[in-house]
Amino acid sequence: MNVLERLRGGLVVSCQPVDGGPMDRPEIVAAMAQAAVAGGAAALRIEGVENLRATRPVVEVPIIGIVKRDLPDSPVRITPTIADAQALIAAGADIVAYDGTARPRPDDRDAILAAIRAGGVLAMTDCAEPDDGRAALSGGAAIIGTTLSGYTAETATDDDAPDLALIGRFQALGGFVMAEGRFNTPELARQAILAGADAVTVGSALTRLEVVTGWFADAIRRPR
Repeated sequence: MNVLERLRGGLVVSCQPVDGGPMDRPEIVAAMAQAAVAGGAAALRIEGVENLRATRPVVEVPIIGIVKRDLPDSPVRITPTIADAQALIAAGADIVAYDGTARPRPDDRDAILAAIRAGGVLAMTDCAEPDDGRAALSGGAAIIGTTLSGYTAETATDDDAPDLALIGRFQALGGFVMAEGRFNTPELARQAILAGADAVTVGSALTRLEVVTGWFADAIRRPR
C-alpha cells in the first residue's frame, strides 16, 4: 500500500507542542507520536529535524515533516527553504510540507517543490486559496492542504471555523486533499470528510496541552 492510500480516510496527528513549553523536547514529541498512533492515527505531522529524528525510529506510520521559521523579511514560516526540505528528507520524512502561497520567501515555492520531488518523497502543499492548489498540482505536488486558509492577509477572518468550502474547491481540482486548520473537534473532522477531504490533520486539540487547558479554563471563568 502506498503512502497516500495509507493516509486516505484517516487522521493525521500534528505533534507540535507549544514552542518553548515544557513538552517541547524531541523525546516528548516522539512519545506523543507513539500515543497518537496507539489511538489510531494513520500518519503524523512533525515539526523540526531533531523531533523528526527522534520520532522516525519509534513509529511505522507515514510522517509529514515540516520546519517552522520566523524570518525577518518574509511572512512564510513553513519549510521556507530548499535546505529545510532536504534536511527533512534526510531525517526520514515520507512527505515534506511547505508553504505554497505566492508570498515571498528565501527560495521560490516552485523550487522548494522541485527539491522535495527530487529527494524522492511526496510533497504536500500548505495552501490558503484555490490558486495555491492549482499551482501546486501543476508542479507535481501529491497533497494539497487547507492549512493556511485564514492565516494570510488575503484570507484573514474573525471566524474561527475551519474552511469547509475550500475543501470542496480543492476536491474539484483533483489530487489528494488534506483538511487542516481549526478542525478541533471530532465532529468538525467528520464534516471535513463529508465535505470531500481525503484525510484530516488535527494538531492543537490533541497535542498542545496548554492550549486545550486554556479553552476549558476560559469557559469556566466566563461570566454566568
